[in-house]
Amino acid sequence: MADNNFKGTVEALFRGMDSVVSSKTVVGDAIHIGDTIILPLVDVSFGIGAGAFSGDKKEKGAGGVGGKMSPCAVLVIQNGKTKLVNIKNQDTMTKILDMIPDAIDKFTGDKDDKMTEKDVMDILDEE
Repeated sequence: MADNNFKGTVEALFRGMDSVVSSKTVVGDAIHIGDTIILPLVDVSFGIGAGAFSGDKKEKGAGGVGGKMSPCAVLVIQNGKTKLVNIKNQDTMTKILDMIPDAIDKFTGDKDDKMTEKDVMDILDEE
């Protein structure tokens, strides 16, 4: 009978996780600021533990779920260009390397080659 308690406990834990975990857990809702779209990306980790006991008079089962969610990056879509910005474990050198493409674009970028927010949404809807 302990097997039944264990199975029921684990199934109940996974049913509970269904209401917490979704695709929006890993990729957050899009944030629109002018012509810029920002998509937050999140690291998600879960652990699960369960057990059951069958004695002479009693049968018991117990379990638990633990989770951790932490922001790791931001995907920025602006003027038809995408950029992945790591917001986790950034040292000075990484920040400088992330800024180099922006600096180059400011000096060599084409101002006529702009994509609107509607164009981006149309492209995303096609996929």
